[in-house]
Amino acid sequence: MKSPYLSLNPFIPWMKEKHPVEWPKKFGRSAELEVEIGFGLGDFLVQQAQAHPEKDFLGIELGWVFIRRALRKIALAGVKNVRVMQADVRVALERIFLEKSLRSACSLFPCPWPKKKHVKFRLFSHAFLKLINSRIADDGEVLIVTDSRSYFEWILSQLSGTGFEARSKMVSPRFSTKYERKWYASGQEKFYELRLTKRKHIKIPLKEDMRLITYRVDRFDPEHFDPPKRRGQIMVEFKETLYDPKQQKGMVRSVVGEDNLVQDFWIEIVRKEKLWHIRPAKGCSIIPTAGIQRALDLVYDSTSG
Repeated sequence: MKSPYLSLNPFIPWMKEKHPVEWPKKFGRSAELEVEIGFGLGDFLVQQAQAHPEKDFLGIELGWVFIRRALRKIALAGVKNVRVMQADVRVALERIFLEKSLRSACSLFPCPWPKKKHVKFRLFSHAFLKLINSRIADDGEVLIVTDSRSYFEWILSQLSGTGFEARSKMVSPRFSTKYERKWYASGQEKFYELRLTKRKHIKIPLKEDMRLITYRVDRFDPEHFDPPKRRGQIMVEFKETLYDPKQQKGMVRSVVGEDNLVQDFWIEIVRKEKLWHIRPAKGCSIIPTAGIQRALDLVYDSTSG
């Protein structure tokens, strides 16, 4: 069977990393770090790494299929100054990047979410621009290229008070990305380029992980165990419950949503030394947040009530 990638070495499983990430250790040297947000097939990311061996490049994507393809291209190109990460960039910037730790960032043809009801999903909101400002070095730059005039104008409307100075122009195809080729093939010959230069620093400290409180209870009745879901600023849902009487161990699949972060993990309820222990199951990669704690609290309430 043909391997979909040749090496996992450039991949950073960031949820298991110490926060903030020490980037010189990940690249084996100290160099300027540039980030590509939503690198797609990875063509531009690899091109930049080849053209600028003196710099380090980090690609951030949500989908594993893109990570997989980029890993193969990185290996085939033989570049050593690229790393990739699977994450929501908003969550990553909040939690693993120190202030002023990036030289620059780029986002080529981000999803414009054209429908009015989907505007809330657009990336370059006022809040996100302030966040990325805090992580970019002084006089650093954010490059955004889009095929959508309405999205371009919307980003401009978000800029006030974000510490950026904007320059814009129409550009011809030159990035060789999948979507650039798609729009060019459909007849669009010019795209909207926006360069944001940092002129004023917006201070946003690193969001720190919580120290989770786990529980021990005297009894656990799996037949009547039915933890409630919760809605609101923190959403908690319990999808399924498994119980093994031989091992005296219950497992609860939990989904927690808060801000831009959704976590799908298991909580275990296991008997040990005459007590039932309630805690995140071993092997689950979680970010210890208020939502994770809320899920543990709900499971505890359902066993102790």
